Amino acid sequence: MNKQDKFFDRQLYLDILEKRLHDLKDGYRRNLAIIGEELVGKTSLIFNFLNKFYDNYIVFIYLEIRPEPLTLFAKRFIGVLLYNFLINSEIPLKEDLDFLINRASRYIPNTIEKIKTILIDLKKRRKNNIFTDLLSLSEILHEETGKYCVIIFDEFHNLENMEVKNIYAQWSKLLILQKNTLYIIISSLSYKAQMILSKKLSLLFGNFEILTLEPFDIKTTEEYLDNKLKDLKLNIEIKNFLVNFTGGYPFYLEIISEELLKSASLNNLSEILENLIFEPTGILNQRFSNYLKRFLSLSHSQDYLGILYSIANGHNKIRDIAHNLHLTKKDINLKINCLLELGAISRSGDFLKINDRVFSFWLKFVYQEKLHSLTFDDKAPKALFREKIEMMIQEFLSQSKKPIIDRTIELLRLFSNEIVQIERKKLRLNNFREIKPLDLRSSGLKEGLIGRSQDSLWIIAFKHDLLTEKDILEFSKECKKYRHKLQRKIIVALKDIDVNAKLRALEEKILTWDLNSFNQILDLYYKPRLIV
Repeated sequence: MNKQDKFFDRQLYLDILEKRLHDLKDGYRRNLAIIGEELVGKTSLIFNFLNKFYDNYIVFIYLEIRPEPLTLFAKRFIGVLLYNFLINSEIPLKEDLDFLINRASRYIPNTIEKIKTILIDLKKRRKNNIFTDLLSLSEILHEETGKYCVIIFDEFHNLENMEVKNIYAQWSKLLILQKNTLYIIISSLSYKAQMILSKKLSLLFGNFEILTLEPFDIKTTEEYLDNKLKDLKLNIEIKNFLVNFTGGYPFYLEIISEELLKSASLNNLSEILENLIFEPTGILNQRFSNYLKRFLSLSHSQDYLGILYSIANGHNKIRDIAHNLHLTKKDINLKINCLLELGAISRSGDFLKINDRVFSFWLKFVYQEKLHSLTFDDKAPKALFREKIEMMIQEFLSQSKKPIIDRTIELLRLFSNEIVQIERKKLRLNNFREIKPLDLRSSGLKEGLIGRSQDSLWIIAFKHDLLTEKDILEFSKECKKYRHKLQRKIIVALKDIDVNAKLRALEEKILTWDLNSFNQILDLYYKPRLIV
């Protein structure tokens, strides 16, 4: 990664995109939906792919979907289609619709004839079929030239804000019929996008393959920092803190790394975070302040802000939030569903979570502190903020030095019969009356824990290197020594898990948690992540 190319990793997704385009030309079309939170790099992924992929028989139509009249959307769609069709024609191009129509008419007269009809209908305010007419241009173009169109709608959920009745029903009919057009749709509103895809665009033919773009995992985040900050000789403790603090979001990693490079010192990390997050001119402070504005237009906006602040402060269960805000659970649930749709939070069983760790930190230590401030002088709040940052760093470093057994015991003691969802499976986190270390007599699994609750027994093992099928069999044998009917058998794999081990674990009814799954539970209880 160099200064000209800030894009990092994501090769798996790039390979899938390339394969789907080759499949399209081979007569096998499978539409794609790329879903992920804001700032994880969805648009960067697409732009990186478009900049590197070339095929003269594929025309890309990329559109960011934003609140705008249908007429403006239609002209943008037509303009992008014609511009990218002509881009390799060696004709000097202008971003002018009339110019593009004139230049393209000699090559694709049928497509241009349809375009002119659409523009006339728009002028006469006949808009009933405009959306489907626009999307049908790709098939007319294919008939004339043999070229395939790839239509990319970024933040596609905003389509429903245009003045088109039953837009998804109209689109669904086309999706089934268009065999020579590939759709790639992108959304930052994961919850809402999943609802649209499962209910409104769920088709027997033309279904969307869903790719969920997550933040960088721990290993990739470490590689990013090693690459970006190699000249600073990043020590392992600070690197691990940045892995934990940023949550692997490329946007935050890039901004913090750039500031560290400018300062040419790792000793200024607290000051850098203060400048970015606390100062009124800070990039992240401004971003988060603007982000909150989207809630101010909602009825009872202070309730929504109260819910977010409550979650950021560690009160992330509905009963606790209802108690803190003096609202009924029914009222809270209605507002939580709205926050889920807006992509502000996610849900895991009984828990609510602000996925953006840096935003959550800002809510707790900047936004609320400034709201309660009684003075215009920010010296005291700034000093307090710096103190909070340094305490957070020290807390992380202190926790990092503890053995995993000790950290897990501390975590298990926080369980209070809540339900959590890990890897699509719901799990009750039992309130344990006894938790103690367990010496395992296995060649590959040495250390573990046993937890007893009123009606359940948890047996947990830790694997520090590759988890194998042999480990599964030995652990299963060890668990059979305990006669408790309701056993929860778990292996926490701190490195990789062999494919055969996963299959065998399913047969033996053993849960295998990777580091990401384990960290999900730590997140819900506001504990620093485990970095190994």
